[in-house]
Amino acid sequence: MKHKQLVGLLLMHQKQLQKMLAMNQKQLMVMLVKSQKRLEGMVMINQKQLVMMMLTSQQQLVPDGDDKPETAGDTQEPPTEDGPMPVEPDQEAENQDGAKKQEDPEQSQTADQEEKEKQEPAIELAAETGEPPAETGEPAAGTGEPAAGAGKPAAETTEQATKEATPTEIPAQEAETGMKQGQSSPRIEEKGTPEPSTEHMATGTEQPGVGLAPVGRPVAEHHPAPSPVPQYDADATATVKFVLLPTQQVATLRCYLTQTLYELKEHFAQELKIPASSILLMLDGKGTKDGMTLAELGVGPNGTIRLEMQSADPENQPIKAFKPRQEYTMPDVISVRVSSDGGMKDVVVEIERANRKKPFLGGYKHKKTSVEYHHASAQTVQKPRPPPGVERFCRDTQTVKQKHILQQTTNDMATQMTKIGVYINNMRDRLIVPGKYQTADDYRMNTLEKVCDKINPIIRKLDTVCPVVLVIVIQKYYRRWLAKRYVEKVRLDQAQRLEWERKEELRKKKEKEDRIRREFERRMNPKTKEDFDLLYHALEKWRLEEINNINETLSGAERKAALCQLLDQETQLIASIGRHKLDANDENRQKAIQAFLEKASSPKRWKGPDGKQTEMDTPYTIRAQELQDIYNSINMKYLTQDERLDVLLTLKHTVKEHDCKLTQEIIELIDREADLLMRGVKESNLEGLRRRISSLFLQYIKTPTFNPEAARLLKVPQDPSTLRKNIYFCPSCNQYLPSTEFQLSSNSMVVGKCRKCNKMDNDARVRQDYSHYRFMLKSIRKAEESYDDDSKIAFLIQENDLRYLVENVWNSQSVLSAWDDLYDLVLVRWDRHQEWSPWNSILLTKEEATAHKKLERLEEAYGKVFLHKVKHKHTLARNYFSRMPGMAEHMRSRNSSALPSGPAVSGKAIAPAKA
Repeated sequence: MKHKQLVGLLLMHQKQLQKMLAMNQKQLMVMLVKSQKRLEGMVMINQKQLVMMMLTSQQQLVPDGDDKPETAGDTQEPPTEDGPMPVEPDQEAENQDGAKKQEDPEQSQTADQEEKEKQEPAIELAAETGEPPAETGEPAAGTGEPAAGAGKPAAETTEQATKEATPTEIPAQEAETGMKQGQSSPRIEEKGTPEPSTEHMATGTEQPGVGLAPVGRPVAEHHPAPSPVPQYDADATATVKFVLLPTQQVATLRCYLTQTLYELKEHFAQELKIPASSILLMLDGKGTKDGMTLAELGVGPNGTIRLEMQSADPENQPIKAFKPRQEYTMPDVISVRVSSDGGMKDVVVEIERANRKKPFLGGYKHKKTSVEYHHASAQTVQKPRPPPGVERFCRDTQTVKQKHILQQTTNDMATQMTKIGVYINNMRDRLIVPGKYQTADDYRMNTLEKVCDKINPIIRKLDTVCPVVLVIVIQKYYRRWLAKRYVEKVRLDQAQRLEWERKEELRKKKEKEDRIRREFERRMNPKTKEDFDLLYHALEKWRLEEINNINETLSGAERKAALCQLLDQETQLIASIGRHKLDANDENRQKAIQAFLEKASSPKRWKGPDGKQTEMDTPYTIRAQELQDIYNSINMKYLTQDERLDVLLTLKHTVKEHDCKLTQEIIELIDREADLLMRGVKESNLEGLRRRISSLFLQYIKTPTFNPEAARLLKVPQDPSTLRKNIYFCPSCNQYLPSTEFQLSSNSMVVGKCRKCNKMDNDARVRQDYSHYRFMLKSIRKAEESYDDDSKIAFLIQENDLRYLVENVWNSQSVLSAWDDLYDLVLVRWDRHQEWSPWNSILLTKEEATAHKKLERLEEAYGKVFLHKVKHKHTLARNYFSRMPGMAEHMRSRNSSALPSGPAVSGKAIAPAKA
């Protein structure tokens, strides 16, 4: 036993060390990941600064041309010899910003780092919604190509833009805008094959700042000359980012280039629940017309544009936060950035929608946001295995061949012969001579010949008899056969009936003996409240018998002396019952504590679709298991001094996790016991101190702050507001108790005494045993549950009401056989098609009740006098329990009003969809 305890303590310490190591390892991994992200952010910021410096130096070399719009081919022309190229005001501001960044690189790096940290949540949100972030390859606003500083060096981006761009392919407005934002000019390619897109636009939300052009260079206003709008395919799409003002929320849509701005307004009017006329769309702070298409705004296929959205009447119809749709529609075409020999490039990938159901390959769940992510499965159907080039042949089945062989087995026989000392009488011996061998066929033929020899004379006699006589003879033998068969059946039924009666008699006798033995055991060793009620009832029954005997046999002074002696005996018996009650209370208290600890530490269990039971341990149940082990250890007896000190040390480390008055008192008592143990104090003198430690630690376990699993097992609710409902006053004990502590009868007008006071009054004066009626009430409710016809009255009636019904209405005996043993009597339905009630019941024995349930028509089974007698008893019951029908109807009305009338999910009604 001691070895097991030491092993348990060692395992508990080992688990705690493993938890501490796992937590330290997890913290180290989190620190490594954070440092890696910071280094990557610093590298991205340095690359971004380098690109901006190169773009600034290139723009200073751009000459001031004529009024004609600039093109990508003019960006590489050398400056003139007359002097330096004139710089525009906006370019001077940009050059000054670049010079400041070069002079103070540390401040620039710090600012970019802060900007990067602010945009990290937005980048993660964009990754979840399927949109690439702005700094990792997202196209800049108003162009169809990614930003220059996204993944390529500035030199490569400029050379590629110079080689690919031509004046006929780029509108003037897009060229100037791209040059002023430090990007390569977009290239719009007109393809003959249109790109497919989804019918419904998928929406997503982003944080403010995601999708903007690189920060640090102000975009100057420019009004180029009008240029012809290029013609695109009708199915060409682009990405439109709407900035909702003033919330700065970004909503992303995949739209057709031929869609007008008014159609987009109608879409957002439905989403935001405001009229379309109250929505204003702006491009770069300027108003737009409702009839303009996305192509007229200068966006190309697979390009991106940024529009601002605000309300025309912000006070009455403001634009609230936009909630994206939960459903997600897979687009037909996606853009994927891949690495190639020359750098990064965008590839358009067409998605094939598979008709088959994708398999579930598992996934994981985000701990903070509780978002579930499932592993993706390949859309490509697995290729069939190619047939092998080698010809194959199957092996023939080897069937076992059966062969029948006849053989003659030997049969050994023992013989006794005459010899010396043994005499065998041979007077009955006879000589046997072997005859001719006869086969089976010969034996059958000889048998048939003998039968024919016996039947032929009878047939010759019947030929001379009339056919009518033959029929009569046949009928006589047939009736004889039927009569013999009937008699045999009746004899068999009689034997079965007698056997059944014998078994039933034995069963009843055995049940009665078992009941008497159980009652005797309950009286000798009472443990529950019902056992003590039975004991008090037997005491009262004995007292009444003794009083009647004294009154009949004695008188005068002898009678008074006998009554005093009887009172002393009753007092001694009551004191003995009280001692048994104290012992039972201690035992029941320990059982209740262990049951509480078992419930708190038991794992969560549920049954799966396959019928198997699954168990899961939560952190709360594991905590409860540890506290249970410690509680059992401190209550364990016959431990050595070292083992006891080890248990006290474990308890001290456990309660030191929380600092309060209770834990301080426990720690003080632990130190006191450890000091007394070291001084050699006897264990018998430490029992009181150990009981105090055990009771205080039990209080520690029952506190939800220290043991969260105990909150669902406490009888007293944690919320004080729940105690203010259904509270009644008990005039006997002067306490306010909940309604469940009062036992009400069907005809009571006031609340009356509580259950505890009623039990105390019953033990002191009445001493009535309700175990018979309690058992009978349980059988009635169980039978009513099997009918499943919404019966209510059987669950409203109480033990006192059932006692009145049995004793006063049915006289505690069967109405058919007058059997008065309450253990054999049951109350069943009189009419089985109606619910059970005091006026629709009959008191019968168990066998009579089984036969009564099989009756279809009561008028044919019982006589008129018996029917009149039963109806009279039903009338008496209806008059006494007159309030029962109203109570049952009230319960039915409450249940019907609580249930939803239409379709419902989990008890909640579903509102019908509007047309």
